[in-house]
Amino acid sequence: MTLRVLVIADAGDDDPGWVGERLVDRGARLLVRHRGDGGPVPTSDLVLLLGSADAVHDPTRSEAVETEAALVRDHLGRGVPVIGICYGAQLIAHALGGTVRPVERGEVGWFDVTSLDDRLCPTGPWLQFHSDVFTVPPGARLLGTSPLGPQGFAVDPADGAGGVVAWQFHPEATPDVVTRWVHEEADYVVLHGGDPRAVVRTPPGTRAATAALVDAALEHLGVDPGRMGA
Repeated sequence: MTLRVLVIADAGDDDPGWVGERLVDRGARLLVRHRGDGGPVPTSDLVLLLGSADAVHDPTRSEAVETEAALVRDHLGRGVPVIGICYGAQLIAHALGGTVRPVERGEVGWFDVTSLDDRLCPTGPWLQFHSDVFTVPPGARLLGTSPLGPQGFAVDPADGAGGVVAWQFHPEATPDVVTRWVHEEADYVVLHGGDPRAVVRTPPGTRAATAALVDAALEHLGVDPGRMGA
């Protein structure tokens, strides 16, 4: 039995990193679909929304945002749980009635968070790479905060509806991914107060912390990789 995970990502930046690695370790098969792709959406047992250089609040992208938001609501309504990271978390918040806005100075670098749930949102440090802030949607539970805003939220699965776990930070980002982002977005890193030399230094234990985080999310969502899929 195989857990089918639909990964929604930008073309050219679709590496689920350590989150994907742990899902595969737990028996998952990853089905990657790029934002903007047409055609049928693969059947899945879990949806994972990765980050993006785009913005949920960008009015020029409203059609694409609403298409992805509808996908989120459709899967949740059919009992399929959803995990979101950074842009993915913001997209889910928007889909469920929250708001997303830009800030003049974001968070770029490795930061501790103030945890309200030690399993679903441990203190960290976690990689931040964003300049947008979301509000927790109605019915969701705040998992943690930073001085800038919410760092995660969860929705319990109930009555046939899928649950949600969403993080503003990037638990998936491997050292190679972080190095690429810093290289490609050097001006953005400096603009938002990051030190490129420090950002590329992944703290020890991050890989293991991500594995534990994924396990906690799967447990919360009621996903048993050994008993789902076909």
